[in-house]
Amino acid sequence: MNPAEVGERLVGALGAGEASLSGGGRFARATVDVPAERWAEAIRTARDELGCDFFDWLSAVDELPGGFTIVAHLWSTGQRHGLLVRTALPRDEPALASVVALFPGAAWHERETHEMFGIAFEGHPGLAALLLPPEFEGHPLRKEFVLASRVAKPWPGAKEPGESEHTAGKRAPMRPPGVPDPDEWPGGRG
Repeated sequence: MNPAEVGERLVGALGAGEASLSGGGRFARATVDVPAERWAEAIRTARDELGCDFFDWLSAVDELPGGFTIVAHLWSTGQRHGLLVRTALPRDEPALASVVALFPGAAWHERETHEMFGIAFEGHPGLAALLLPPEFEGHPLRKEFVLASRVAKPWPGAKEPGESEHTAGKRAPMRPPGVPDPDEWPGGRG
């Protein structure tokens, strides 16, 4: 099966969704966008009817301000084809059915996506913190999350753009794009 046929078969079996191709040449993958309420059914159909027996990965994309896109990559080890399954979630209280019952290997990916983006996976056996310390607040891969470490503490690595050892005088440190002035943060500098 070529990538276009893989996508068409999944859409046909579901009776829903929209197929397209991502990548090109020998790296082309079928990409199928499905409604969120059909997410688990789409993953099960890909496994049972398209031979996608390997769950490769799952993550999210913050589509500020529209919400989130969840993407899962599945692979057929027997037929040697891949498939991207995507769905869109609203920004307020994003939630999706867990696919851990279908692919136990999805547990880690769902936990990470929950922790980094704040997306709930309904039916997941344990969405405990995976990478961040227990006292951490927020979801660091959301675009509105302020990455303030470079403002609070000078960056020890390479120089900022425009700086060199020949720069006369000291200029004010640059803030990374999207990081507000510390005086504008909730609670101020304290």
